[in-house]
Amino acid sequence: MKGKWPCRAALVVGLFRLSTPANAGPPYVTDDPQPVSWRHWEFYVSLTGQSEAGSRSGDAPHFEANFGAAPGLQLHLIVPFSYARPPGEPTAYGPGDIEFGAKYRFVEESEGLPQIGAFPIVELPSGDASRGLGTGEVRVFLPVWLQKSFGKWTTYGGGGYWINPGAGNRNWWLAGWQAQVQVTSSFAPGAEVYYESPAEAGGHPKVLYNIGFVLDFGEHHHLLASAGGAFTGCNCRQAYFAYLLTLGPKS
Repeated sequence: MKGKWPCRAALVVGLFRLSTPANAGPPYVTDDPQPVSWRHWEFYVSLTGQSEAGSRSGDAPHFEANFGAAPGLQLHLIVPFSYARPPGEPTAYGPGDIEFGAKYRFVEESEGLPQIGAFPIVELPSGDASRGLGTGEVRVFLPVWLQKSFGKWTTYGGGGYWINPGAGNRNWWLAGWQAQVQVTSSFAPGAEVYYESPAEAGGHPKVLYNIGFVLDFGEHHHLLASAGGAFTGCNCRQAYFAYLLTLGPKS
């Protein structure tokens, strides 16, 4: 059984990294172009998970920080502690692949135009790929996102290209769209649908969904959650839960 562990675990963490909201706009996989406000911070403590064909993987927890470094510019960092459990194997747990990036909004929203931004992300192979806790390769995501608001409704989406090196891997596309409504001043439910092209040789395209919400407890404290599955391409389940602390100057 030990001889099969690296291959199985690498597959499990690969499947998880394709679908976790960890690489997107919490609590969704689909992201938006709106950066954190200048000189403001976001700090997340998140739990994520995915299951497929008896395999389970995720982050428990991961720590995310976003900082408004300049007007229209956000710096981004995720430091995860990951787990992977292939069928019939023990659970591996330890540091995962670190992610960093920068979100830049280059078109402001107006009456006739959506806001538009880019959010390039780099994943560093800091996790132990032999135990399924990382990919063992530097990966890069190059997306463009759009957003438009209509009264209490906000909708956003777009997508990009993952550069995904490694034996048996393929570069792949992610595209998605999300909509949410501000039901009360503190509660906003939403839903998304997103598409992933095959990320490995012989893989299949997937169409997945999540339903989630953001719940605010005053100005600084927030809870975010989502859960979903797949319409086509796999028998997948995924979930995300996070506490968010927001800080920054009032003016």
